[in-house]
Formats: sequence, structure tokens, C-alpha cells
Amino acid sequence: MGKPYKKWSAVKAELMKDTEFQQEWDATQPFRQVASEITRVRCENGLTQRELAERIGTSVSAISRIESLNYGKVSLNTLVKIANTLNLQLEIRFKKAG
Repeated sequence: MGKPYKKWSAVKAELMKDTEFQQEWDATQPFRQVASEITRVRCENGLTQRELAERIGTSVSAISRIESLNYGKVSLNTLVKIANTLNLQLEIRFKKAG
């Protein structure tokens, strides 16, 4: 029998003890949030990555990269296209840290 799997929460808690990891985790939070939101709204609209790609005029690999939790190069133009395609309003805001 193989090793038992650990839950992500346990693995993350262990990793967060490392200051370097924690700093990198914090720095990449906005990218993870954007990727998660795009994936969420795509799935809520019953679309595959291929279908979304076709609707906004890009490739499946581009959608896959955008939905990757550490991809930080999605353009505002692409976000607007996704929002318009899904009949959503894009909202970007700043808030105080902490």
C-alpha cells in the first residue's frame, strides 16, 4: 500500500513555517485570486477552456496558462474580453493591506 496522502491544508501549514515560502505565497496571492476567479466563472457558465478560448479569440493553452495559479501575465484586455463574453462586469479595486 502507498503512502497516505496529506490534506492540502496540512501541507500548506507546514510550508508556511518557512519564511521564504510565506513571502512568496503572499506575493503571488493576486495571481492565484485572478486564476481562481476566471476558473470559477468559466465553470459556473458551463464552459470548457476550449469554449472560452473560442469565444474570446485565443488558444486553449492561453486559457490554461491564465488559469494557472502562478501565471502573472494576464492582460487587462483579456480580462475585459472574458467579462464581456460571460456578461459580467469586471471590477478591480485596491484595499488596505493587512
